[in-house]
Amino acid sequence: MMAAASHRGQPWQWMGLRMTTTTQDDAVPRHVAIVMDGNGRWAKARFLPRLMGHHRGVESARKVIRACSNAGVECLTLFAFSSENWKRPEDEVSGLMSLFMSALERESVALFRHNVRMRFIGDTSGFPTSLQEKSSRLRP
Repeated sequence: MMAAASHRGQPWQWMGLRMTTTTQDDAVPRHVAIVMDGNGRWAKARFLPRLMGHHRGVESARKVIRACSNAGVECLTLFAFSSENWKRPEDEVSGLMSLFMSALERESVALFRHNVRMRFIGDTSGFPTSLQEKSSRLRP
């Protein structure tokens, strides 16, 4: 995943999660949106299975969620699965669905405890029933 945002010309280095501003009085953005893209290419460049790249993407998302929460960002949107992703090989799509489910099961309690609310947006009708049910239970 590669994402960067800037605020008043100062880089927010998401990859290293060093969020810097010029003064403490600088405003924090209310909403940050990140397109999670490049996980498969990252893995391929390292001669790893594409799904390993997606697992690393989950780790990156966890760090970004924590950093945004600590910085006071009110809303974080992670664009993690698009309609184009359905065209990928069946085993990769299945692996992504399993990864979503395991990440939700593993992280949802901690996120809720830290006042992080999750909502799946977009068309989730193609997702496995178990994932749809789990995501609907997480709605605020």
